[in-house]
Amino acid sequence: MRLICLADTHNLHHEIPIPEGDILIHAGDCTDGGTWNETRDFLNWFSSQPHKYKILVPGNHDFFFQKKENLEKIPKNIHLLIDRGMEIEGKSFWGSPMIPGKAGWAFNRERGAEIRTHWDLIPKNTDILITHTPPYGILDEIGSGIKLGCKELAEKVKKVQPKLHLFGHIHHSAGQTSYLGTKFYNLSLLDERFRIMHDPLNLVL
Repeated sequence: MRLICLADTHNLHHEIPIPEGDILIHAGDCTDGGTWNETRDFLNWFSSQPHKYKILVPGNHDFFFQKKENLEKIPKNIHLLIDRGMEIEGKSFWGSPMIPGKAGWAFNRERGAEIRTHWDLIPKNTDILITHTPPYGILDEIGSGIKLGCKELAEKVKKVQPKLHLFGHIHHSAGQTSYLGTKFYNLSLLDERFRIMHDPLNLVL
């Protein structure tokens, strides 16, 4: 099973070559302002991709997905994961768009108890975890060296130990690493100046 994974495309999806695969995963910030026009353009593009399964976890720029009434406009062949999961060929996927902090972004939750309620929903048998935010201390540094990942998520990941943890959000820290049996991938395609700098992750599961 081949996974094609990307994040933080910010309306530049038409400029990104997408490899063939079985599952196409976008880990958030498909738009920049979260408007309907931006979102519609992305959804039309995403739903037209040939991959058998298409999974979308929104990001902090994707305001459109916060309103329940808007979710009816999502094409039926896109699996939108907002604090929910799905199983594909015996593998358990779970997705959540929540990010820590107090700023006025989409899917924003205060650090501590508030955001922990979302991570508590992640099942113990999760194989592939998809979040927009990275866990604290793992591929989460901005250019100044400050770590912006989520401590509460890091605690949960240690307990669940998924095979893969896919995320984006922190453009500066795109890359991969491994820790306690989990492979972590920051899928951000753009740098901090919103230039395309990376290719989608092409991963055989």
